[in-house]
Amino acid sequence: MNREGLYKAARPLTVESDFLRSVYNWMGLGLATTAIVSFFTASSPSMLALIFGNQLVFFGLIIAELVLVMALSGAINRMQASTAALMFFVYSALNGVTLAAIFIVYTRASIASTFFVTAGTFGAMSLYGYTTKKDLTSWGSFLFMGLIGIVLASVVNLFLHSESISWVVTYCGIIVFVGLTAYDTQKIKHTASLYLADPEAGKKAAIIGALQLYLDFINLFLLLLRVFGRRR
Repeated sequence: MNREGLYKAARPLTVESDFLRSVYNWMGLGLATTAIVSFFTASSPSMLALIFGNQLVFFGLIIAELVLVMALSGAINRMQASTAALMFFVYSALNGVTLAAIFIVYTRASIASTFFVTAGTFGAMSLYGYTTKKDLTSWGSFLFMGLIGIVLASVVNLFLHSESISWVVTYCGIIVFVGLTAYDTQKIKHTASLYLADPEAGKKAAIIGALQLYLDFINLFLLLLRVFGRRR
């Protein structure tokens, strides 16, 4: 193969790796924002009292988070990349505020150790999704059905208060989000070449991809924290 042929063969791989690097950079910045905001919120008694002492404020924050995720996911193609980035960071910060509750419930040592377990699990499954030759598309419907089942079971358990159902939901949730990590990584990888000619679209695709992986990581972390976390 001549030099030009080698260049053409290598270029898609370069675009793909650059795109995935951008996705993980955005995701890392989002996680860092959440961690910093969560830590400082937990360190402020007045903030804790305002957020968790007033149900209106707490549920208002939850609703704001849901609205931001839906708006970012549904209108990403109609907004500028800078707007999408701002919304992503606002969501990450709001999530950090509400997640400050874990510092009240669990010891900091168990939070840190669970974070590293989550990072290792997430990294392994993301690497699998990136490198595997197997088409994971068929996983999508199965994992989505599992996610819907988990949500419904969680809602029902709000009224039943069953410890058994709670643990079943926890372990099933771990399986679902481990699978989603691999599935979403492969899906994001396959979108890289679609945005080669449009840098603006590429930036927005990287941000929405980062949001998907961010959600996988956060949910996996919270579920694993229920298993490995030590309560105060």
